[in-house]
Amino acid sequence: MKKFYCYARCSTCKKAEKWLLENQVQFDKQDLVADPPTKEELLAIFAKSDRPLRYFFNTSGQDYRKLNLKEKVPTMTKDEAAKMMSENGKLIKRPLMVDENTVTCGFKPEVYQETWL
Repeated sequence: MKKFYCYARCSTCKKAEKWLLENQVQFDKQDLVADPPTKEELLAIFAKSDRPLRYFFNTSGQDYRKLNLKEKVPTMTKDEAAKMMSENGKLIKRPLMVDENTVTCGFKPEVYQETWL
């Protein structure tokens, strides 16, 4: 089953959810901020992608900037990143969509079309 991690106040998440519903994609929904993925779940998500850690971070978020993560992420381990994100869901780029083999961050209709249909 596909898992859709989102934030209720995020307009991009709302657009992505609308697209998923319009295209009849089945998914389970989880709020990234109220109920962030665990460290173990995040490590499993990282393992499904060959993208760099930066891909999973909400680089335009206030918390990312406050913590000066632009300087820290390039040398961060996956374990450190997963721990940090599991404690603060606002650090995760959203929406995050995951299934058994695939992961996407952010929402672009063409990527969702290619990946999730």
